[in-house]
Amino acid sequence: MLDEFAGLDEAAQKLAAHYHAWRQAEAAHDKAQQSLSAARAEQDYLRHAVDELSRLDPGANEEAELADERQLLRHGAALAEALAAAGHELDAGKGVAGALRAAQRLLERNSDKAAGRFDQALAALDRAAVEAAEAQAQVEELQRTLNADPGRLEKVEERLYALRAAARKYAVEIAGLAGLRAQLEEQLAAIDGGGQHLKKLRQAADEARGVYVAAAEKMSAARKKAATAMDKAVATELAPLKLEKARFITQLDGLPESDWNESGMDRVAFLVSTNPGTPPGPLNKIASGGELSRFMLALKVVLARTGKVGTLVFDEVDSGVGGATAAAVGERLAKLATDRQVLVVTHSPQVAARADLHWRIGKRTSKGSAVTEVAVLDAEGRKEEIARMLAGSEITAEARAAAARLMASAG
Repeated sequence: MLDEFAGLDEAAQKLAAHYHAWRQAEAAHDKAQQSLSAARAEQDYLRHAVDELSRLDPGANEEAELADERQLLRHGAALAEALAAAGHELDAGKGVAGALRAAQRLLERNSDKAAGRFDQALAALDRAAVEAAEAQAQVEELQRTLNADPGRLEKVEERLYALRAAARKYAVEIAGLAGLRAQLEEQLAAIDGGGQHLKKLRQAADEARGVYVAAAEKMSAARKKAATAMDKAVATELAPLKLEKARFITQLDGLPESDWNESGMDRVAFLVSTNPGTPPGPLNKIASGGELSRFMLALKVVLARTGKVGTLVFDEVDSGVGGATAAAVGERLAKLATDRQVLVVTHSPQVAARADLHWRIGKRTSKGSAVTEVAVLDAEGRKEEIARMLAGSEITAEARAAAARLMASAG
């Protein structure tokens, strides 16, 4: 209500946005801090795992390559025997390559006499000699490879076992060991750089807090200024409502930081003193029912001057008052209705007589159900209803005359 009186609606929206930005920044910092603490708790495990995988240094396709090599080595004896036999055949006599070259030389000596008839044969012999020499070299290389490391099969078996043991330990496929190592290295790097990241988040949260505090302090200053003006405005409304000896005070107290919220750093309370010499207290505890209604009416009138609301609704604002006080309430409501629409629910004839238009609301029972009826009253109906409000169930001539005087004085 104070912000509405001061025209601080836009500032209040910005303050709320600053508050939420600050809280979000604090939440991001707290989450990062928790994550870093959890990661640091696992730091020893991460370093051990990275060291173990680094020593193992698994390749992406190493399992398939080792499996193929193991398959080859397991059949080493048979393969060596086949290679030896193949080598013997290639070396028998002059050897395949030697025989081909010898045949090539014989044809070359007589090629000039053959009028080109030997050319294709010479070319074929040349190609065959080259291929034969390469085949022989390949066989010899395979023989050297198979015989180079007699313990190679055992080494391959041990490597496969080590890879499979690591895969079981870390619950991944062997092909995923290299990726796991990279992932764990990233986590360690994040821990090592987490302090710097956390520092940046702390700085961002502190900056967001500073923006919020500056906006909240500015809002508090505007509220204090507006509170003085609102107290004076309400005071001018109290006398016409027969509360000329009462005091209305808007009190602002600073909140501890733990209670700061999107509305700022202030706790706003309305205090009243209804009798001279008595200390002010909370409006809802000090004022009686009739006084509370009039204080709220005074507040609504003051707020209506600065607000943009086109219609005000009062539900029994005259509750607990009667006579001259009720007439004063009716007069103030009538003045309020000069520049806006005012709807009043009332049981007071003094208030009702001030209205421009009357609806009579009644309730009856029809077929076991309650029915509410609303009737628009003409001038005669208005007088009759006000007389009923004055007299009760039996409307007398005196009541009708009194109703007419009330309407005439209000008119």
